Amino acid sequence: MSGAALAPDWLDAPGDLDAIDPRWWPDTARRDDDGCLCIGGVRVTELAARFGTPLYVIDWATITAQATAIRDAFTRALADVGSAVTVYYAGKALLTSEIVRCMRDLGLSLDVASGGELAVAVAAGMPPARIGMHGNDKSYAELRAAVAIGVGTIVIDSLDEIDLLVAAIGDRAAETGERPARQRVRLRVTTGVHASTHEYLATATEDQKFGVALADVDEAVARIRSHPELEFVGLHSHIGSQIFDHAGFDAAIDRLMAVHARLSRIAPVPELNLGGGFGIAYTEADSPRPIEEIAHGVAARLARAARAQGVPVPRIAIEPGRSIVGRAGVTLYETGTVKDVRLGDGVERVRRYVSVDGGMSDNPRPELYGAEYQVSLASRGSTAAPALVRVVGRHCESGDIVVQADWLPDDVHRGDLLAVADTGAYCFSLSSNYNMTPRPAMVAVADGKARLLVHGETIETLLARDAGIAGRIQREGDA
Repeated sequence: MSGAALAPDWLDAPGDLDAIDPRWWPDTARRDDDGCLCIGGVRVTELAARFGTPLYVIDWATITAQATAIRDAFTRALADVGSAVTVYYAGKALLTSEIVRCMRDLGLSLDVASGGELAVAVAAGMPPARIGMHGNDKSYAELRAAVAIGVGTIVIDSLDEIDLLVAAIGDRAAETGERPARQRVRLRVTTGVHASTHEYLATATEDQKFGVALADVDEAVARIRSHPELEFVGLHSHIGSQIFDHAGFDAAIDRLMAVHARLSRIAPVPELNLGGGFGIAYTEADSPRPIEEIAHGVAARLARAARAQGVPVPRIAIEPGRSIVGRAGVTLYETGTVKDVRLGDGVERVRRYVSVDGGMSDNPRPELYGAEYQVSLASRGSTAAPALVRVVGRHCESGDIVVQADWLPDDVHRGDLLAVADTGAYCFSLSSNYNMTPRPAMVAVADGKARLLVHGETIETLLARDAGIAGRIQREGDA
């Protein structure tokens, strides 16, 4: 096995390179008789020929199955402790109009974090009452739009945002001449719980931008309750992302329920939002627990904390995003340069670099978080021996790495299609035009058919955004 000495400790030697591991591939991923990868009953070679590469491919069956499983697991678990749940799909993970409609039709609500995400949600038909809006620096214009639309819940992130929201409500009322409905709000708090995740994914530590400290909650809630325009419905917490079990939530629940109980003795507090962050397996090193186990563990801890505080278990809200769409997504690339590089470290070792026609512009997570991915030869089968490779992008950065280490057949060559698994969450959302690279199209596959979710960009798309170029083209067209 070429390059085996460079394999990380967690990466096992391959058995069958054509195997489709259900831990990180979509539910419908299969190989046909020629070894070509099929997703949703569609050959990836057909997808590449029709839509080009790179290409985001979303398996619709996996999305619907994951959303349903999470909804049902938490519904059952909370019912067992005398409560109920509202599941907000976290739009930041992956947001298109079709995904909004899918979540709506499955009975989920939607969490948005910007005016743009809010606009997509409303345009796609999500009922405003089922939209929650958060963010650490919501603008006056965004709050004004949310109030005008009738957003169900706004998550207040700071003390000064209370006044900004009240001003937006008052100005809206003055403009319309109508008495405003009370705006439901939650207060985001930092519990001080340090989730076991990447530093940039831990969102409940004290030293970061989100929320107010537990010590400041009483003052903030008193200020919210002093405004008749606002209806305080509960606390909001988010301890991080890529959380594999319920243990990370246990300490947060205990701290939140203590504050919840104290606030409930002054006035009713019907809800508690625990956030999300449920993780998925990207590689063999990841071992998330089943969602049913997480839901049961969260519910049991809530019941225990409620008994200790002498209050009922409140209605719970959760915000899964990655765990719904992550495994549903696969990115297709075409192979370019294949290069063996001898490492000058005094040991005879060779690393094989396999370049593809995308990279950090369509998936910056390896650069941002050191994220690991799995890759497979997708356009054909192969009986060649396995070779350890590093899959890299085409951008002018040495850190433009798509897959740090994985096994591909030794005969991988220019023109092959590669598939990178688990790219449904945050890849499209974080994509860019670095090196003036057009962003890829996105397609959904189901029942042997593909449909376009997002148009791919072209170089002409990028030129049209440059006022100096677009203006010249317009003038020449008018001549």
